[in-house]
Amino acid sequence: MKGSSTLLLAAVAWLCTCGLATDEDTNEFFMDFLQTLLVGSPEELYEGPLSKYNVNADAKSAITELKSCIDGLQPMHKAELVKLLVQVLGSEDSA
Repeated sequence: MKGSSTLLLAAVAWLCTCGLATDEDTNEFFMDFLQTLLVGSPEELYEGPLSKYNVNADAKSAITELKSCIDGLQPMHKAELVKLLVQVLGSEDSA
């Protein structure tokens, strides 16, 4: 499980760095992507935030693995991650 937690932490850190360093449209995509990743299904990711992208089989496999790690979190931890992301992205909007 430690490897899964490390993978999850690395993925969230990478997404935060990429998502917060770019423009408003990307921030909106980023927020939709993470919210769906945290509380939705991989299929909802492909039909929603990722719908305009060609997601290859290896990326789909990685998303499924990441989603599995997230699903292993306690519900309160997932809720706190969502709250944190809303707070961080909200502070970017006011800057």
